Amino acid sequence: MPDGLGGLPSCGSGVAEREAILQRIRELCLELPVTSERLSHGHPTFFVREKRSFLMVLDNQHGDGRFAIWCAAESGVQEMLVEADPERFFRPPYVGHRGWLGVRLDRGIHWEELAGIVEDAYAEVAPPKLVEAARRREPTT
Repeated sequence: MPDGLGGLPSCGSGVAEREAILQRIRELCLELPVTSERLSHGHPTFFVREKRSFLMVLDNQHGDGRFAIWCAAESGVQEMLVEADPERFFRPPYVGHRGWLGVRLDRGIHWEELAGIVEDAYAEVAPPKLVEAARRREPTT
């Protein structure tokens, strides 16, 4: 089977579709001020000032069968979203205890909602001046 994201085996079919989704997530993350991307633990991961991660894209992490993002989230958001829609949202291993949110990308993507989740994740780890700069930027379509 072709490699999935980050060189790991892809869970299921649709590698090209997953790559297209990763590209769109990449655009959402990298349009935010002072962000970068590199592999971390074998997965595409997005950082503020090349130091603090705010979002990872994972494909079949340890055989869990999920194509998902793990991202920083404001206190209480993880619990609220997991309770409201456990088919799409989950508490990710390793970082879930810190409030990070898991969002499945293989259960239908609501792009406007996902863009907001990305921006909120960024706001959780970025310095206040960068968060303000992100909020002032022109909306993209």
